[in-house]
Amino acid sequence: MLISPPFGGGRAPVLARNTVASSQPLATQAGIEVLQNGGNAVDAALATAITLTVVEPTMNGLGGDGFAILWDGTKLHGLNASGRAPAAWKPEYFAGKSAMDLIGWNTVTVPGMVAGWIDLSRKFGKLPFAQLFKRAIDYAENGFPVSPVIARQWREAIPILKNQPGFSESFLIEGKSPQAGQIWKYPAQAKTLKEIAATEGESFYKGPLAQSMVDFAQATGGCFTMQDFADNQSEWVEPLAFDYGDYTLHEIPPNGSGIAAQIALGILQAANVKQYPANSAQRIHLQIEAMRMAFADVYAYVSDARSMEMPVTSLLDRDYLASRAAMIDHHQAGSYGAGDPHSGGTVYLCAADESGMMISYIQSNFKGFGSGVVAPGGIAFHNRGMSFRLEDGHPNQVAPGKRPFHTILPAFLTKDGKPTMAFGVMGGNMQPQGHIQFVMRFVDEYLNPQACSDAPRWRIDDLGKLTVEASMPASVVEGLKALGHEVAVQPANSLDFGSAQAIAKLSEDADSAFIAGSDHRRDGLAAGF
Repeated sequence: MLISPPFGGGRAPVLARNTVASSQPLATQAGIEVLQNGGNAVDAALATAITLTVVEPTMNGLGGDGFAILWDGTKLHGLNASGRAPAAWKPEYFAGKSAMDLIGWNTVTVPGMVAGWIDLSRKFGKLPFAQLFKRAIDYAENGFPVSPVIARQWREAIPILKNQPGFSESFLIEGKSPQAGQIWKYPAQAKTLKEIAATEGESFYKGPLAQSMVDFAQATGGCFTMQDFADNQSEWVEPLAFDYGDYTLHEIPPNGSGIAAQIALGILQAANVKQYPANSAQRIHLQIEAMRMAFADVYAYVSDARSMEMPVTSLLDRDYLASRAAMIDHHQAGSYGAGDPHSGGTVYLCAADESGMMISYIQSNFKGFGSGVVAPGGIAFHNRGMSFRLEDGHPNQVAPGKRPFHTILPAFLTKDGKPTMAFGVMGGNMQPQGHIQFVMRFVDEYLNPQACSDAPRWRIDDLGKLTVEASMPASVVEGLKALGHEVAVQPANSLDFGSAQAIAKLSEDADSAFIAGSDHRRDGLAAGF
């Protein structure tokens, strides 16, 4: 691993025996404080995540979903804490619509994140659950200065969400968003956090908080019932494993879409991507083509695991991936539909401690503030339900009690069955694309986590258009154009290319320390001791 950063992102990697990396410095410090007070990596991750709902409300909130992959010292565990559609969401509920709404109540599924906090704490945490809320409650009650990137995202959300139930009353000051450096307080959210902490989430799913959310929904156009909340539960899952070189990439299985990164890496291996130099237009061309193929398959076949007809083993079959790779023209951009395999706004963080425990964790309200709907007590709901489809027979067709297709993806690398790196690249469909770019930088180019993050990124946006960062070398951009790609170079301050956090083992020794990185594209911080 190369310790010196080659891309000039302005940040050095952090080397320590205990470390936390997140997208907001105050949240990272909340996690570090928990580690210093005797907590483990899971406690630290939870304290960080809980604090992020206060200090980075533009990306996540109490009404969101979450996922985790963690190494407990012996094996990997996966947690799916995404919620399900309300019972009212039968096909006739959406009669007359051709697609799901993008914001508002008809995008809100039951929030699963709080249940995930509880399950992680009970199974792996060391400290009392309520202790993890200390900094979050303090910042909500007494305030904190809003950081620059978050202030920008806050301002940009107002025209879209200001008319949604509860949004303006909750997140605007005299009709305006807070500016960078302005102190933001939210005492109502502090009260909600205290209630969640004191009841270990019982109130959120079966008690007064649940009743308050249901009453608000019924009064403002939603359809939640108390039974919808009472039925919610997280699910422990076996992470999907896929080998790339000497390493194994682990992703949460469907309804998560991390399999897209694994499909793309399999296609790239079959296409012998390493025959082309790192950072060359030719190598990036193959990455883009493989990602387009992976998205085509994922959007066609991936859904809630209970309704998914195509087995994941078929999508990851090496022969199938080789057949997909054979379709790529190494000298010309193409377009791809789904294959035919044989059928048989988001915050990411990670933490590691000196015992060897490592956790890769992500939680989200999906698109920025999410649905824009904010229940009393500062419960901002995600809009994850917009990812459902309305076509009859589609695997991801909306249905009562069903989990929607999910884009938030914690990732984990192992080598020879031992932990190597917890990482993630938040940002909508950038996430699997970020994963393959991150993995290839780490595995093929031997870069440290901070350098993997700093490297220029490309992205296929939500409309399928290819965009690249302003820092992408002009020679690469021209090379991609020569290969037939329509390339849009984004402004230097673009936030379209996600935000990475990563923690890796410095060596394969059992008592090795860690090396961590935090994305220079956001306000984040990696710290340790």
